[in-house]
Amino acid sequence: MADRYQELTLNPIGRTIAKRVGLPTPPKLRRYEPDQPLVDGPVLLGAAPGARVEPQVADMLHAAGVDVRTWADEGDERFGALVFDATGIDSSDALKRLHGFFQPVARSVAPSGRVVVIGAPPEDLDRPRAATAQRALEGFLRSLAKEIAGGATAQLVYVAEGAEGALESTLRFLLSARSAYVSGQMIRVRPPGDGDEGVPHDWTRPLDGKVAVVTGASRGIGEAITRVLARDGAHVVALDVPAQGEALSGVVNRFGGEAVQLDITAAQAPEELAEHLRDRHGGVDVVVHNAGITRDKTLARMDERQWGSVIAVNLTSQERINDALLARDDGLRPSGRIVSVSSVSGIAGNRGQTNYAASKAGIIGMVQALAPALAERASTINAVAPGFIETEMTGAMPLLTREGGRRINSMSQGGLPVDVAETIAWFASPGSGGVNGQVVRVDGQSMLGA
Repeated sequence: MADRYQELTLNPIGRTIAKRVGLPTPPKLRRYEPDQPLVDGPVLLGAAPGARVEPQVADMLHAAGVDVRTWADEGDERFGALVFDATGIDSSDALKRLHGFFQPVARSVAPSGRVVVIGAPPEDLDRPRAATAQRALEGFLRSLAKEIAGGATAQLVYVAEGAEGALESTLRFLLSARSAYVSGQMIRVRPPGDGDEGVPHDWTRPLDGKVAVVTGASRGIGEAITRVLARDGAHVVALDVPAQGEALSGVVNRFGGEAVQLDITAAQAPEELAEHLRDRHGGVDVVVHNAGITRDKTLARMDERQWGSVIAVNLTSQERINDALLARDDGLRPSGRIVSVSSVSGIAGNRGQTNYAASKAGIIGMVQALAPALAERASTINAVAPGFIETEMTGAMPLLTREGGRRINSMSQGGLPVDVAETIAWFASPGSGGVNGQVVRVDGQSMLGA
């Protein structure tokens, strides 16, 4: 559904009126298109004394054809990104390095530009003062993300010792237009499990030769996931209930792959899916648990059927499918990727959604609980938590509720299904083996929740 308010404020007259009365002015976000440069403009790269990741970052950026600068000339030059290696900050006094790097150039970030701070995981550090300083990076980054304008984003990436070589996929995603609606996030990169495949041969088609299954693929976010994974080279097995068969066939006809009509809550559904993937493809490389439903009622008005159906579709089905695919070596292949769709509701809660929020919080618990076992298989499991995304469901909301959902984030607008899909594609990449057991919000840095 079109955002008429945003369209109005993109007009110079509408923008002027909005600013005068103190209303938000949602920017037009830069989103990914084929053959687009990684970053729109030069990248200013800095590091604190004793930092350990900056040399690898410089090499990555140069190899990607990025114009890397290590100083800022006086004038009006705009930077496509600011990247600062803060791994050397080991005390509260050393936090002044953040101010020294960012303060002179804080207003020099281009529209839809990027800010990335690289730190060391506080929990890995032996010295309390070093851990304290590294934890302070989160407050700095979340606040800076709310100060930069024009659709720019800011993220913190904690890179563990020995994981420097596993950073490239995450850095590429965060610097590119693929992360248009992801901001204010903390991401941890650790050494991948033994035997992980590593970086793809072609960053423009990282999923070449991979088989991916997407549940709930017939429309909305599921359709966008199918399109993006197919664009990145995957053969997509698009799955949905028989009632959505015609729409599902339309998705497959547009983007390729194959359609499977299956009710994932049926008793034999997990085994049937696992058998289909074994027989047709010898297993699967990427599993995207996207299928989900809502049955909103306040708890006092919610009957057992409304509660049970949401839990069954949104959570229990994912557990059962995972069990079936992990039970045998010819289910999820080595270097496999499982990605689940959670929700900001599972983090912050939402009135009238005790069932839905419970299911989405349960997904986060599942991801964190299974991550160690997946690492032993040189595989990963992660989740995306969308906020307000422009879909048929949000389009049916009452006007004031819909407008409120759109504006309570740093971007002052709703996201698009493709924003969720791009984040899932990053998790699914062979290069993302160092990202495991994590939840990344796709919400334009919502004001709700943590």
